[in-house]
Amino acid sequence: MGRYILKRLLWMIPVIIGVTILIFTIMYSIPGEPVSLMLGPEATHAQIAAKRQALGLNDPYLVRLGRFVGGIVLHFDFGDSWVYHTPVTTELLHRLPRTLTIAALCIAMQVLLGIPLGIIAAVKQDTWIDRIAMFTALFGISMPNFWIALMLVLLFSVRLGWLPPYGISGWQYYVLPVVANGFVGVATQARQTRSSMLEVIRSDYIVTARAKGMSEFRVLLRHALPNALLPVITVIGNGMGRMLAGTVVIESIFSIPGVGMYLVGGINSRDYAVVQSSVIFLAMAFTLVMLLVDLAYAFIDPRIKAQFAGRKRRKQYA
Repeated sequence: MGRYILKRLLWMIPVIIGVTILIFTIMYSIPGEPVSLMLGPEATHAQIAAKRQALGLNDPYLVRLGRFVGGIVLHFDFGDSWVYHTPVTTELLHRLPRTLTIAALCIAMQVLLGIPLGIIAAVKQDTWIDRIAMFTALFGISMPNFWIALMLVLLFSVRLGWLPPYGISGWQYYVLPVVANGFVGVATQARQTRSSMLEVIRSDYIVTARAKGMSEFRVLLRHALPNALLPVITVIGNGMGRMLAGTVVIESIFSIPGVGMYLVGGINSRDYAVVQSSVIFLAMAFTLVMLLVDLAYAFIDPRIKAQFAGRKRRKQYA
């Protein structure tokens, strides 16, 4: 098991390096003059040239890339924001907990609602319960999160006045963003759980368990659900990536000062350090989530444990 964990940790390194090089290359290749936006329309050519020289924008690609990667690896320094004139690392560490809170609550909503909904739909296949559950899931997958967010604001904030429409100052401010961002995850989770459960409950060992007189509840929880969990866990891991990406839109709609809103502001102002660092932080969070998913695979599926245990025994007897 330790070898499996070490292998997954080592795989995170090239992934993060690849994301760093990719986002730096994209920002380097984007046409336009960010210094003109920083200094305003009244800036002269001499001022623009001097500012570019001070920021190191006249250096070759490899020099700038090496300086950026070296700062991250050696000092965990992502540079300073060109617009806010503050260290990007400090700002991101201050904003990241809000983004992770929204994403974690969305995943909790996805698991607590999507999995039971999928199980019920599979058990009640082709009944009105199944049709309503799958219609709700199809609706959730089809509707973009920003449209759901706007509809929720109109209903619960403007019309009913139950929940605040923007900002962050208490638990009630998280309700609308989490529902808007997590509804698609619930729908996806329900569809995948239903599909996995339908494949499992038709197996011979499920029929045998029922023939032994086990209750339906015990058959589902002890025999069917554990064998249907692998694709369900995959959806949960991919859902975390979707939730992190969704916060870019959701935080802008609800004016939540998180990484997503910081990233959108950096894109609008062509603040390279903010854009690059925000993407890298989100990528690091997602790779950690996928590491947890891989560990969950090893915990649930004994074949993964046996694979690495078998290698260890073969080396001992070699």
